[in-house]
Amino acid sequence: MSFGSDNQSGASPAVLDALMREFSQKGASYGTDEATKQAEDKLREVFDCDLVAYFVTSGTAANCLALSALGDPWGAILCHHQAHVLRDESTAPEFLTGGMRLMPVAPYATRLDANTVAAHIHAMPDDKPHNIRPQILSIAQSSENGQVYTPAEVQALCGVAHDAGLRVHMDGARFANAVAHLGCHPADISARAGVDVLCLGATKNGAVAAEAVVFFDRTLARGFPERMKRSGHLLSKGRFLGAQFSAWLHDDHWLDLACHANARAQVLAMTLASIKGARIAMTPQANEVFAVLPREVCAQLAAAGIGFAEWYADAILPDKVDLNHEALVRFVTSFASSESEIAGLAKAGGDTGPFS
Repeated sequence: MSFGSDNQSGASPAVLDALMREFSQKGASYGTDEATKQAEDKLREVFDCDLVAYFVTSGTAANCLALSALGDPWGAILCHHQAHVLRDESTAPEFLTGGMRLMPVAPYATRLDANTVAAHIHAMPDDKPHNIRPQILSIAQSSENGQVYTPAEVQALCGVAHDAGLRVHMDGARFANAVAHLGCHPADISARAGVDVLCLGATKNGAVAAEAVVFFDRTLARGFPERMKRSGHLLSKGRFLGAQFSAWLHDDHWLDLACHANARAQVLAMTLASIKGARIAMTPQANEVFAVLPREVCAQLAAAGIGFAEWYADAILPDKVDLNHEALVRFVTSFASSESEIAGLAKAGGDTGPFS
């Protein structure tokens, strides 16, 4: 019973079936195949706009290659202080961008705010070439804290960024969960809101290993295949990524998977809240649940084989958790999370929740 990450789940049967069919066929190499073309066409249909997309096998590759296409090595990338590109992608962003600097904004806030970002940009010194200047704003949707930006919030952030001459990158590792939560058109929190490049993740939500770098402005994709080749991310059998994406997007399957994960997160949050001494740190909006648990409860759950992650304490205000006796922890649900798994958590925690 692991809630450590949605990466720990397998793959959707529909995606696997499509992959198996592609395995049995021959096709062109290096992304020039029909499966890849069909996946790109499907993305145009889903986002209702012209775009160009490239497929890679990891979120780190997607994010860092996308960032490299948006800025110069001497520029800065503004991001949330908990951003995955800042906290959990090692030095890959610096390596693949040639040295761009990641600069965190808004400590302790659960998400970026347009006014805060605008103030941060305005406060940065501008003595060229001596001072580093921001070139990219990176947003995660859903956010690192399991929160979802509304269409208006994304539009406001993009507006501030574009007014200052910045490009906007969106880390969409859990983009499907955000769309499922909002019930909006996918373009409302991406292309129509002003996002320049979306890294659309399928791996956490039913695919094997498939991420799409989606450029809503074709001019920004200039040289991107060369970036992929240079960094070792241009797959010879790229059709296996295209096949996954086509099946994943077909008939809103990606949103069905995300809706399931989100619904399970709501039940999991209620279960955790029923455990003595536990409290939910942030109301879950996608498929991540953050809670403050007594350390003895953490030990109790771990002993029962419940998987979860102790999280960065600075994700919330310091006075919200007593680190001597408590821990901020993260539980993640997925398309494969079951009622029985949450019931097992309830039993291990001795709660009085919905499955006790």
